[in-house]
Amino acid sequence: MVDVESTDPDQAPPPGRPPADAAPAGGGRSRGRRTIAVVLVVVASLLAFLAIPALWLDRQALNTDNWTETSSELLENDAIRTEVANYLVDQLYANVDVQGEIAQALPPRAEPLAGLAAGGLQQLADRGVNELLARPLAQQAWETANRTAHELLMRVLEGGGPVVGTTGGEVTLNLQGMLEQAGQRFGLAGQLAGKLPPDAGQITILRSDQLATAQDVADVLDELGTVLVVLALALYALAIWLAAGWRREALRATGLGLAVAGVGALALRSIAGGQVVDALATTEAVRPAAQAAWTIGTSLLVEAATAAIAYGVVIVLAAWLAGPTRVATAARRAAAPFLREPRYAWGAAAAIVLLLIIWGPTPATRSPIPLLALIALLALGVELLRRQTAREFPDATIEGAGERMRAWAAGLRGPR
Repeated sequence: MVDVESTDPDQAPPPGRPPADAAPAGGGRSRGRRTIAVVLVVVASLLAFLAIPALWLDRQALNTDNWTETSSELLENDAIRTEVANYLVDQLYANVDVQGEIAQALPPRAEPLAGLAAGGLQQLADRGVNELLARPLAQQAWETANRTAHELLMRVLEGGGPVVGTTGGEVTLNLQGMLEQAGQRFGLAGQLAGKLPPDAGQITILRSDQLATAQDVADVLDELGTVLVVLALALYALAIWLAAGWRREALRATGLGLAVAGVGALALRSIAGGQVVDALATTEAVRPAAQAAWTIGTSLLVEAATAAIAYGVVIVLAAWLAGPTRVATAARRAAAPFLREPRYAWGAAAAIVLLLIIWGPTPATRSPIPLLALIALLALGVELLRRQTAREFPDATIEGAGERMRAWAAGLRGPR
């Protein structure tokens, strides 16, 4: 913390004491340490910015449970479900001669109408399959298909070789089960039995020529996010330690750096999203589905970026609370009587921890190890604030605070 002393500019300094604006001994070394600290904060903020997308890719692309949960959210979206329904109906028509089946059921004179009837039935099938996909049975089949595909993908990426466990060197999402459910809904189960080719209802996730690159990326991402976070925090801590004489400012710079890293990650998501959606949306009709897929698929990135911003704001507020401004000093004076009493200070801290555990607003508050680190930092901050207020207001008591509150309330009521 920085102790601020008031000085009278017209009063000469005591004998043996240098003027207030005199450079301290070793000023060159102090400026050098300050420069190093500033550089460390900038580098740490850059690492924090890089850590956010790295953590997102690790948690999203390499975690089967998260992948499966996200796939469920995708199918719950109307635009995406409509495109999946259209795909399944197109697959049905590609593998079943619907027009021929209708022609066989019509009298000879009406056979020319079979094509028109098949087209009308396809429009009805699009709506019917969309309704089918909203039901629990179809959604469970979708989840199972996505979980199976991701488990296969992870076996390949974790050392199975570029083609081990894949069909033709590809990792695919197999929707044949859902295709059969759609066929049963429209009375085509008999026509589908034994007639579906192996690639019917198969969506390619990775081709054989992409698997080697995917393995390399997975190897890098496996620990990159955690390493970047640890390095960023270590550099922030080192910068604050080096900032002798202006640690509060260094703490504030750390908070600003984290907030900027979070805002930068959100900006990167927005820019990249435009490129990805343009690449996926081959026509304007599928653009809403592509946009929804990007929004849902990057929800974990938004969560991590928002958490970084929130942590940064809290750190900036903590640095302000420890500062020399009139409002901050008044806040410390008001809190001093309660901070001097451990039962009040630590009781309030325990209540905050309990709220964070129940609420779980950020990923760190939902994981044991990061949560313990946050609790340790909170405890350290509370203890430092207790010591600072004890030095500044050694005579503060709860009774005195009560008297000031009563006097303040009486002042609001005015003279009687």
